[in-house]
Amino acid sequence: MNFTKSISLQKKFHSIIPGGSHTYAKGDDQFPEFMPPYIVRGEGSHVWDADGNEFIEYGSGLRAVTLGHAYKPVIEAVAKQLPFGSNFIRPAVNELECAEMLLSFIEGAEMAKFAKNGSDANNAAVKVSRAYTGRDLVAICSSHPFYSVDDWFIGSTAMNAGIPKAVQDLTVKFTYNDIGSLENLFNQYPNQIACVILEAEKETAPVNNFLHDVQRLSKQHGTVFILDEMITGFRWHKNGAQKYHGIHPDLSTFGKAMSNGFSVSALVGKRDIMKLGGFNHDKERVFLISTTHGAESHALAAAMATMSVYKNEPVIEQLWKQGERLEKGMNRVISDHGLQDHIIVLGKPCCLVYGTRDQEKKPSQPFRTLFIQEIMKRGILASSLVVGYSHTDKDIDTTIEAIDGALGVYKKALNDGVEKYLVGKPVKPVFRRFN
Repeated sequence: MNFTKSISLQKKFHSIIPGGSHTYAKGDDQFPEFMPPYIVRGEGSHVWDADGNEFIEYGSGLRAVTLGHAYKPVIEAVAKQLPFGSNFIRPAVNELECAEMLLSFIEGAEMAKFAKNGSDANNAAVKVSRAYTGRDLVAICSSHPFYSVDDWFIGSTAMNAGIPKAVQDLTVKFTYNDIGSLENLFNQYPNQIACVILEAEKETAPVNNFLHDVQRLSKQHGTVFILDEMITGFRWHKNGAQKYHGIHPDLSTFGKAMSNGFSVSALVGKRDIMKLGGFNHDKERVFLISTTHGAESHALAAAMATMSVYKNEPVIEQLWKQGERLEKGMNRVISDHGLQDHIIVLGKPCCLVYGTRDQEKKPSQPFRTLFIQEIMKRGILASSLVVGYSHTDKDIDTTIEAIDGALGVYKKALNDGVEKYLVGKPVKPVFRRFN
């Protein structure tokens, strides 16, 4: 593949955009150095870059575009709304309609508030939890990579420059599937933890009733239980991972797949907590969420159209089905190459990722970069293996064939050294102290 135009664009991107990207996970340091495709358009599960290269894409929009790029019913709903305007001095009627539709999906949620991104929703969840409990500390699951751009979370990462130590100290950590680690926090900080926040599941499934025990402990200690469903929502189950796992958070946050790539996120939850952000109480007012663009009419139209597809079509079933097809096929070619200890497929079929290991069977960024490099050469753009509703059987089979070819190079690199086959620098973790 030729990346001449993209490489030319790369210099311009970096000259006026810090990091060359508006999202760190899309940055140059996450992809092979000399293969930086800048996307021009997408259709279904395919995208085309500035040089005309075509890719089958996975994890589209960081798992946000689940139905497919330019998905017709969603685009038509947006186009229908746009002639009527997108933002007014008073609430639009479809704000209520969209809130009612969302709440019909999420059992136990009684009120909803819209915003533009997941950070907005999680920030509001933390803030209202602190107001509701009168406590300051936030307990986060350290096994999960991202909750917010705000200081309460970023201060807990290696990339915490510019965040006061006093703010960093207000966030404490526990470990997924280790209920004892959460119990220890409650014992160490009695009556101080305002909320517990975690995702329902990442690559590792909950064991020994972990999620139910988190719910139980939170209730026992008067702490708000927040479930971040940015990724799991509208993917594990149309009613959320909370339905899939049979748990009942006090607050939960949604986004991404809810509007098929349009910018909509939401905080939903129990009325007695959520109402603190409104008028119908006699306690101190809480500045919950207030965003100029948080309820743009066309974006909410996209959300409603997306949710309608989920309601009327077998989206969830298709995500699981195609994920299983991809997982089985990839494991087959991994086995064919004898690389079971070096390439690992992880997660639920509806949200697969992969792990790369070196000669010592340890996680390896150079080998991850090599794998991405080789599948990109074969027309696959996949920093994850997260399927969408538009991925066809042909897409999956083509992907497996490309992975098969990439693994041939991977195996040679294990024998000869990765530096012989990798072009450029390896990718790096997003959260690191220095470049």
